[in-house]
Amino acid sequence: MSNNTSILRKPEWLKVKLPKVNAHKHVNGLVLSNNLHTICESGNCPNAGDCWGRGTATFMILGDVCTRSCKFCNVKTGKLLLVDNNEPTKVAESVKSLNLKHCVITSVDRDDLFDGGASIWVKTIQEIKKLNPNTTIEVLIPDFDGDKKLIQQIIDAKPEVISHNLETVERLTPEVRSRAKYNTSLKVLEQIANSESVAKSGIMLGLSETLEEVLQCMDDLRKIKCKVLTIGQYLQPTRQHHKVHAYIHPDEFKDYETIGLKKGFSFVESSPLVRSSYKADLHVNA
Repeated sequence: MSNNTSILRKPEWLKVKLPKVNAHKHVNGLVLSNNLHTICESGNCPNAGDCWGRGTATFMILGDVCTRSCKFCNVKTGKLLLVDNNEPTKVAESVKSLNLKHCVITSVDRDDLFDGGASIWVKTIQEIKKLNPNTTIEVLIPDFDGDKKLIQQIIDAKPEVISHNLETVERLTPEVRSRAKYNTSLKVLEQIANSESVAKSGIMLGLSETLEEVLQCMDDLRKIKCKVLTIGQYLQPTRQHHKVHAYIHPDEFKDYETIGLKKGFSFVESSPLVRSSYKADLHVNA
């Protein structure tokens, strides 16, 4: 759990390249000038070098302070920011400036807001579509405590892909996620799967899950017709976060990819450094 006295040494396959300086400055400068946030930095994503080097980023709306304090997550918690009602337009303009063909939007949890931030989500999708009619959109949404009306608002805005992460297997959910429930997340994904949007989810490995539990998680997602699954290695942000129990070898990730495709997923992105937005542009085709 927390307050670990030691952290496992990372294996060679988890080494990542630093961002390309020029591209990093361009994206970072644009984000900062608009007072926006990216999960690339706030979440300490290991793929930041690759994504920012290509001039792309996953935008994080509703601030960079989360109302939840999940044991795996590096996004900060603390004093909440006021909602910026102009943020949707700023994001849409940034997407246009970067000339993105596909963009990913995520957010912190905002349990303090009466609608969990759903209205800002909807406005952001609408503004992106208005300014960037040829850009496809993936949204990675919170669970909104399972409120179907709030989730439907986002579905009705018609992003091409709607993702909601299970994060881990059922047994570990109470230990790793501060408020979210495994079955609630499945119901959120089922509602998405019954819409015109592509349903997508993701899990982390290395938290002490078993093979059988991962396979059960896959079966649970396929039962509700989730089409895309991402599987990546959990990386412990600090000693206060949930510890890494194991670093899973790339060959094992490849095995999970093969199994997932046989189970009927349209796409399975499975390797140590995979995160939710990895190859996200392809998932529109699911």
